Amino acid sequence: MLAKTLKALAFSTAFVALALPPLAHAQPPAPPATGYKAPLAADGHPDLQGVWTNVAVTRLERNPRYGQNLVLTDAEAKKIEARTQAQIDLGNKPTDPNAKVTDLPADCSGGRGTDCNYNAAWTDPGSLVMRVNGQPRNGFITSTADGKVPMRKDIKVNLYGRALPAGQSPSDNPETRALGERCLLSFGNSSGPVMLPGLYNNTYQVVQTKDEVAIDVEMVHDVRHVRLNTTQHLPASIRPWLGDSVGHWEGPTLVVETTNFNPQQVFRGASEHLKVTERFTRTGKDKMHYAFWVEDPTVFAQPWGGEYEFSRITGQVYEYACHEGNYGLVGILQGAREEDRTGHKTAPTNVDQKAKAADAEDGEGS
Repeated sequence: MLAKTLKALAFSTAFVALALPPLAHAQPPAPPATGYKAPLAADGHPDLQGVWTNVAVTRLERNPRYGQNLVLTDAEAKKIEARTQAQIDLGNKPTDPNAKVTDLPADCSGGRGTDCNYNAAWTDPGSLVMRVNGQPRNGFITSTADGKVPMRKDIKVNLYGRALPAGQSPSDNPETRALGERCLLSFGNSSGPVMLPGLYNNTYQVVQTKDEVAIDVEMVHDVRHVRLNTTQHLPASIRPWLGDSVGHWEGPTLVVETTNFNPQQVFRGASEHLKVTERFTRTGKDKMHYAFWVEDPTVFAQPWGGEYEFSRITGQVYEYACHEGNYGLVGILQGAREEDRTGHKTAPTNVDQKAKAADAEDGEGS
């Protein structure tokens, strides 16, 4: 009887294991074994200090053009890099001052065509495919078979922005404009966590003490503060920009756990339950392995994560003077103040447009 029970249990366990989707790992991926031993900082731990960059044309999710493969072939990587460099070279060419807009080349980032705003000379996404231990990568995510974020199918979320109150649009008032435009937080989640490369300003300076690791982010000049020598997060009611990051050392690796995200800081539609675990490990004189693990069961079907490498660079991080060049938001505010002063509205709001559309529908039905 016992033998039959054990046999049935083994069969049912095997069946469940086959039914579950395969995972590459259940935690952040381990750094490659390079044999490198990092020098020690004054706090006695591996020295992560310096200026680093994660600039790359590779993005978080895999490009379906290359299938579900995590690792690209050398030929594929070289083709991507050559195409990107050609776009950069085109954007760097002097513009004929007598040329008509319609005669200009379609050199805007992302191939958006002529008569658009930023070309590849203005942006700085780099021209190289991200490599991990020499392998060219098609994306950063390693935990899912297709390299995509495993979103729950039973809910709908705004992947790239905050949920606004009903009837409001991003242009109705300054508080509904994007956080980056308001110079509050970096564009494209450069500051993290998860720290991701964007169109430009992909530079970080790490400063390390026995009590804290500070990461100065070039984009919008954010500073991440990682508190050491504690395991306690802030009370749930305190939710700072970039969340509350608590770190500890596991051998050569700095492990950082971040919770308490500000509700306005949205990452892939995650809620206030988001938790991100990051691991920073020096794997060479000028290389630092970065692994991440993301959890929020209210939004994601399963925890997920991935990896890439930071590269050390020379030079320094310069100030990102966000407000000084932020003419768009200044114009919006000046226009609104003029409307307040004169009592004459010149720009229809989203609410006005919806009301006008509703009136038109009522007129058609009468």
